[in-house]
Amino acid sequence: MKLARLIAVCAAPFFLSSATAAQPSAAMFRSDAAHLGVFQSAAPTLHSVRWRYHVNGSFISSPAVADGMVFVGGSDGNISAVRSDDGSLVWHFHTKGPVTSSPAVWNATLYAASLDGFVYALDALSGKLRWRFETGGERRFTAPGIHGIIPKNEMMPDPFDLFISSPAIDNGTLYIGSGDHNVYAIDATTGALRWKFTTGDVVHASPAIAGGVVYIGSFDRYFYALDAATGALRWKFLTGDDRVIHNQIGIVSSSAVADGIVYFGCRDSHLYALDARDGALLWKHDEHGSWVIGSPALYDGAVYFTTSDEHIFFALDAKTGRERFRSKYGTFAYSSPSIAGGVAYYGVFDGLLYGVDARTGKTLATFETDGARKNRRTHLDARGALDLNGFYPNGTLNGIIVGLDRIFELGSIVGAPAIADGTLYIGSGDGTLYAIR
Repeated sequence: MKLARLIAVCAAPFFLSSATAAQPSAAMFRSDAAHLGVFQSAAPTLHSVRWRYHVNGSFISSPAVADGMVFVGGSDGNISAVRSDDGSLVWHFHTKGPVTSSPAVWNATLYAASLDGFVYALDALSGKLRWRFETGGERRFTAPGIHGIIPKNEMMPDPFDLFISSPAIDNGTLYIGSGDHNVYAIDATTGALRWKFTTGDVVHASPAIAGGVVYIGSFDRYFYALDAATGALRWKFLTGDDRVIHNQIGIVSSSAVADGIVYFGCRDSHLYALDARDGALLWKHDEHGSWVIGSPALYDGAVYFTTSDEHIFFALDAKTGRERFRSKYGTFAYSSPSIAGGVAYYGVFDGLLYGVDARTGKTLATFETDGARKNRRTHLDARGALDLNGFYPNGTLNGIIVGLDRIFELGSIVGAPAIADGTLYIGSGDGTLYAIR
């Protein structure tokens, strides 16, 4: 793209209202509908734990914080509300499937989706059901011989397709993707369908909304811009493909929108920056075979994101894609960074939570989950890395599922931190929700 066009796009006033500042709330995945990932809070030091809340399962869902409570979904099928000051349970609501969707709170109502195929609206104070919306059903992305798993010609679900779409709410409408290939717009008050848009495969990315447009990717490799009022397609952008082992395909990362540019990661091992008006490619960053599963954060003219197999946390110039810094960690990460007080926080599969200076990339603090302290010696090698061959010994789907369960014994952090009033809230793979100062 010519430099003059890039400067014109970046200088345009379009979408500025959605990107001027983070909302003073942690009530939605990535803090607001534009998914900037920035929280108006003092930066936690990660030096002390205020409280822990435990479930018999795993936390993949990212928490939401509102009205003195923390809301989170668990693999035990429960949506839980605990008090933010002491972690005591206020209520829980049981669905019929794991809740790996991150909740959102709007108008005293809690919204979340479950693998049982329903989107739920609950009274935020009592947990009483207000309505539920039935999709066409959830499922994982499937392909033959995925990730080289044997037998190579068998259609199989992707065991690393961990998340389902999280709701975003804008102007009284709830937007969410589904494993039934659709993007839905639902009346947030009544649960009535306003529109749906059908893609070519599973939609587990979470929608971002800015300037009357819904931005979302699909496992069909396309990134879509849809009219928020009608669901009409404005444009779509095709990402890369891998026709060998179905490893590098599809969009799981949710997008972030600011200053007329939309950013998202892809399993084709790139982070993309597109013109939000027409989908034209502005730049892309090559991760050399590593997925970008986590959603990017936007702060101070930079885009921040984690990578999986590359084991690098990046900060790139938001306008040009030039690298500002990189910071290494021990193993793969799906966690989306959250920024507060000039510090970026993200988690890793080895059970470590990092706090990194958003200007320099210097690691300011780390926090180790209880599972990591207990199992680090048996689950990690001398370098602090996961020996994947040891976790997936026979190359079958069943072997990988068992291996993932073992990895989660480290208290793996795969969700995004929520930050409010100087406290960071995060769940771990060993079923612990932490409130960390």
